[in-house]
Amino acid sequence: MIKSNKISSIIVMLAALLMLMPLSGSAQSITRNKKKAATTATAKKQRDQSSKSTGTSVKNLPAPIKQLIADMVSVKGGTFTMGASIEQGSDAWDVEYPPHRVKVSSYQIGKYEVTQAQWKAVMGNNPSYFKGDNLPVETISWNDCQTFIRKLNKLTGIRFRLPTEAEWEYAARGGNQSGGCKYAGSNDLGRIAWYKDNSGSRTHPVGSKAPNELGLYDMSGNVAEWCQDWYSRYNGGEQIKSFRMYRGGCWQDNPTFGRVSIRLFSPPNVTVESSGLRLAM
Repeated sequence: MIKSNKISSIIVMLAALLMLMPLSGSAQSITRNKKKAATTATAKKQRDQSSKSTGTSVKNLPAPIKQLIADMVSVKGGTFTMGASIEQGSDAWDVEYPPHRVKVSSYQIGKYEVTQAQWKAVMGNNPSYFKGDNLPVETISWNDCQTFIRKLNKLTGIRFRLPTEAEWEYAARGGNQSGGCKYAGSNDLGRIAWYKDNSGSRTHPVGSKAPNELGLYDMSGNVAEWCQDWYSRYNGGEQIKSFRMYRGGCWQDNPTFGRVSIRLFSPPNVTVESSGLRLAM
């Protein structure tokens, strides 16, 4: 007979061998799916806990705000080249230099630009020139965005904010799934963006073009999007606290404005008729 201590030794050895064996393709797929499900569940738990802390129930929120919350996309952090990377070629502007490596932590960002229905549900008004519930809100200043976010956070108990410039560009490039495209998800601007040549001189419903690698829509074109940052040069220059950044180009712009590295800025109190916002958290 085999003694019990020998049996235990054999079990330990077998367990160690199993740990060293590579996973089969199906097992790897299951593991990836479990990790993705865990990430989604964690993001949902964080939103739920934030709402509970203020006594807010998602069930009691207006339908457009429920949809806004449901459409937040988790972006896994990573390191990328920000600015005038090689695919931008001669189109890159001086303010996009020098290209430099940036590390971003994981965060969430809106799948779509904030719509007029969502803005109205929070603010009770609609400043947009082009009207339509599923059109992106526009004709707003950076300060207007901050007012909207404060009211939205009070309503939901969730800490929404504008994305930083680095977060915006990382997401536009496709995060750690980036295909290295000039525009947000393609080298063919017309496939993923409403811009001067195809917009008919107006905005269009969010999500009506193809998404980028992360499943995000309209990061090139439709409306430009305010970011949190003050303007500063990439070469270590001081922040110029009279201009806030916005990104992505809009319905009336030529193709160069749809590039993922384009940098635009304006005083925070000035209404920009072609600019809207996309939320982060």
